[in-house]
Amino acid sequence: MPEKRKKKSQVVTVAASPARRRELLDTAAEVFAAQGYNATTVRTIADQAGILAGSLYYHFDSKESMLDEILSTFLDELWQGYDSVLAAGLGPRETIEALVIESFREIDRHRAAVAIYQKESRHLSAQPRFHYLTDSQQKFEKAWLGTLERGVADRVFRADLDVRLTYRFVRDTVWVAASWYRPGGQHSPEEIARQYLSMVLDGIAVRMS
Repeated sequence: MPEKRKKKSQVVTVAASPARRRELLDTAAEVFAAQGYNATTVRTIADQAGILAGSLYYHFDSKESMLDEILSTFLDELWQGYDSVLAAGLGPRETIEALVIESFREIDRHRAAVAIYQKESRHLSAQPRFHYLTDSQQKFEKAWLGTLERGVADRVFRADLDVRLTYRFVRDTVWVAASWYRPGGQHSPEEIARQYLSMVLDGIAVRMS
């Protein structure tokens, strides 16, 4: 008798289109931002996306993978903008202005991701998969402190300025906007950034006699 061939089981995967993948990640980001990462289940994300929980695994192997892609995409885009600003050779004040504008543009593009980053990064950065959050924070701090210190040295900013305190104030003032900002509102990201800058810079710029 001819030997019977054993059929190997085949796992069929479905590749999401880039648009559908982005849509699912946007949904997950909104749920993570609203409910917190630990409190969010795959079923909750699937319900919000209008699909079965099992169907979500055709596109992502875990909710951790979804969070990783949400945060890494946001930070990659943020640093593309920041690196362009820092490489432009602008003066200290102009650099601060450009960094704040770029920050608000990122809030406009990735509001939910910014909110997640603020709430979850300290906890997540302890995990090997998310160690890049610590690296990004250190790079972020170096860029801002270095610009403020250069401004003091160049007498663009006040000599008595506490640069670390100023950095923390500007950082928190800008990024907390993710808690209330909604894309498509009355003011554009650039308009909001200029309002913030007028309040901040008038307090740290040298007053001309």
